[in-house]
Order: sequence, then C-alpha cells, then structure tokens
Amino acid sequence: MIRPAERKLLISRRSLLRLGAIGAGSLLLAGCDDAVSENPRVLAVIDKAEALTYRAQRLILPRDKLAPEYSESDIAPEFRANGSTSPSDQTYRTLASANFVDWLLAVDGLVEKPMTLSLADLRGLPARTQITRHDCVEGWSCIGKWTGAPLSEVLNRAGVKPQAKFVVFHCADRFQDGVPDDLEPGESSAAGSGGAPYYESIDFVDAYHPQTLLAYELNGKPLPIAYGAPLRLRLGRQLGYKMAKYVMRIELVDSFAQFGAGKGGYWEDLGYEWYAGI
Repeated sequence: MIRPAERKLLISRRSLLRLGAIGAGSLLLAGCDDAVSENPRVLAVIDKAEALTYRAQRLILPRDKLAPEYSESDIAPEFRANGSTSPSDQTYRTLASANFVDWLLAVDGLVEKPMTLSLADLRGLPARTQITRHDCVEGWSCIGKWTGAPLSEVLNRAGVKPQAKFVVFHCADRFQDGVPDDLEPGESSAAGSGGAPYYESIDFVDAYHPQTLLAYELNGKPLPIAYGAPLRLRLGRQLGYKMAKYVMRIELVDSFAQFGAGKGGYWEDLGYEWYAGI
C-alpha cells in the first residue's frame, strides 16, 4: 500500500503537473493553490496545451520511431514494481489462485469480430521480446526484458471498425483517492474496499507501434502478480502510468465519455496528461 507521505506526494505531483502546463501556456497566476488549479478556465488552457504537445509529438516523431533498446547486461537486478502490486478484486484473486488457467482476455467494442483469448492463445501469436526502460512520472527508471504479443496482432484478428479512435484497457486493480486497493500480506480478498477500477487508453498510432506489447513475461519468466500478471501493456514511448497492469478487457471506442471523468484513464481523470510521450 502507498504510505500517507507517498499519497501526499502523488497529490502534490498532480498540482505541479497542472501548474507546469499553465506555465507552458504562458499564464501568470496570482496564486498556485487548488482553487486555481481546479478553475475551469485554467483547466481549459491546460487541455489546450496538452493537445498542442500531442500534435507536436506526432508531427516531429515518425510513427514507427523506436524507443531505445538495451542489452542483457543493462537489465536491472530487480525491476521495481509500480502502482498496484496485489489487487484485492475477488474474481482476480480466484483466477490467480489457479495460476490464471481460466483467465480470458475480452476484446470487444468497435471491432468486427469480438473475441476472447486465453494465455495459450496469446502465446500462440507471433511474439516480440524487447529490453526497454520504464520511466516513471515519479522520477525513477528501470530496465527490463519484456516478451509478449504485439497489440497489433490482436487488433488485426479482431478487425477495427472505421469509427474506432481509441483502445481502452480495463484492469482488475482498483484505486481510492490515488491509492491502490491492494491486499496486505495475509489479508483476505474479502477485505478489499473496492474503489474505482483502473483503466487506460491509447490511440491507434501507439496501438500499432512495434514496441506496444501485451506482455506476459518479464526477464524470461511468467509475469509475477506484482508486475501485472497475467497480462500488462507495455509502451515504448510513454511514461509508466500509461502501461496498464492486470488487463482483463480491451475495448475499442470512439470517445472516452462513458468512462470515469471522460479523460481517458484513471490518473488522467485526476489531472495527469493523457498523452505522456517521452
């Protein structure tokens, strides 16, 4: 679980992100408290600044530009886990207790052929292994070796309808006020307090990027629970909070209006940028 001090850091960081975006928009503010950062006019400027950054990145970087990849000798002795590490969701815990043999990934929404895929199905798809760096918004980074099915392989099999604009990842972990609803050691899953389900989203430029994986292995071994078992998203060119863990469903949509606060992700609903390109 995130300690109180870390929770305050998360809240402070959201405020800093907002203020940084305001600065990028050349606004001079009389103050920098929450009343300012929650002002609808200020947030509208922030949204415009983020949209400008997104468009600029898309114009500057080729669509298939790869993030740096590293050698085996660069792999961290211990890859640091981020976000949730032990989801309390009862359905997830039941699947985990059986080593995920009954786990299925749903792929639906604006697709031609809705489907479900087992881990065996995903392992049967063409695989990619890449050694890349995970960059966290909190300021740390870590290099690991990831193996999984390119997301493009799944999308091609499902068939993308023309009106689809985004890929949404629905996850088994939940958060309350920025804190993961994880189980403590020895705690029963019945003790979980609920919270908002984690979700994330990307556009089709990132969805079809060659380094965008549905990863089921870390450093040559099945993905441990702390790192998102049995399946997590890996993006080569965005910050770590975009890389959804414990993925249970992939939904193709034309807007985010029906999810959370309509910003495209759990942290985005709390003020983070939707496009976290690096």
